[in-house]
Amino acid sequence: MSTQRGTIKEYRFKSEELSEEIELLVYLPFNFSPLYKYTLVIAQDGRDYFQMGKIGRVADELLSNDEIEQIIIVGIPYQDRFDRRRKYHPDGEQHEAYVRFLAHELVPFLDEEFPTYQMGYGRALIGDSLGGTVSLLTALKYPHTFGKVIMQSPLVDETVMKAVQNFEEPHLLELYHVIGTEETDVPTTDGKRANFIEPNRELHQLLNKKGFPYFYEEFKGTHTWKYWQADLKRALLEMF
Repeated sequence: MSTQRGTIKEYRFKSEELSEEIELLVYLPFNFSPLYKYTLVIAQDGRDYFQMGKIGRVADELLSNDEIEQIIIVGIPYQDRFDRRRKYHPDGEQHEAYVRFLAHELVPFLDEEFPTYQMGYGRALIGDSLGGTVSLLTALKYPHTFGKVIMQSPLVDETVMKAVQNFEEPHLLELYHVIGTEETDVPTTDGKRANFIEPNRELHQLLNKKGFPYFYEEFKGTHTWKYWQADLKRALLEMF
């Protein structure tokens, strides 16, 4: 079967939480119809997922072959690396506001614009590195709003570990988690370098212990899109 192409549309709306206009890139499947309901996949690092991750192309292939359920992918681009750190990092000045924006502003906007399931298991958050971190922390805070998380090489710190440890309803979240075995000296947004693999292994052990529905794998590679892009097909297949 030949692969049929979906469309990517741009939307903008004003966020009160962040006091700025937010740009959205929205992928609609080739056979999109308002008569059907769709699962939402909300991507941090939105432009990166479409351009470097080629997530739209991956979805085109899987949907054309009837390998995954019907999804709409919503990418949220960041302005620059400073903006990204402010919103995604647990210690970022706008982190809490960004989490509230996802749950209290973006979800109602998308539910109004598109035919969605309007329940936790009908919404997934996906992100790489810090994008994976904020995706997990958001779902832990709002598990009835976001029921699935895809984390590709997330930054794991004490805030993340404490949030997982204190979470009491692991059955509400389905998680997908990958990390590269060579992610031992990763440059970070504050200009420093960090070992990502060891904290991710500790997170893996904790998630298992807590009993989350959970996929985990270590890939042979580094903290780059070369490996995250190659992993996307499996991630979508596992989760959808």
